[in-house]
Amino acid sequence: MNVITDFCSMKKWLIHNKLLLTGAIVGGVGGFIYWRLVGCNSGTCAITSNARNSTVYFAVMGALLFSMFKKQTKDAA
Repeated sequence: MNVITDFCSMKKWLIHNKLLLTGAIVGGVGGFIYWRLVGCNSGTCAITSNARNSTVYFAVMGALLFSMFKKQTKDAA
């Protein structure tokens, strides 16, 4: 494949999924802030005891939340 066609297809994918990616970024930042400010000192909390776990979990939740607002397109069947 050509580099230009790869770039164009990646750009199209990013534009098509910008709401999902925004949700993942916002959720990840929120998860890190939550871990930093609240967290779990004892280490018994599966999600909030580790910064990586908290960031990934909240990024997935943010992506799912933001994807709810994506408009559905009708297929021309």
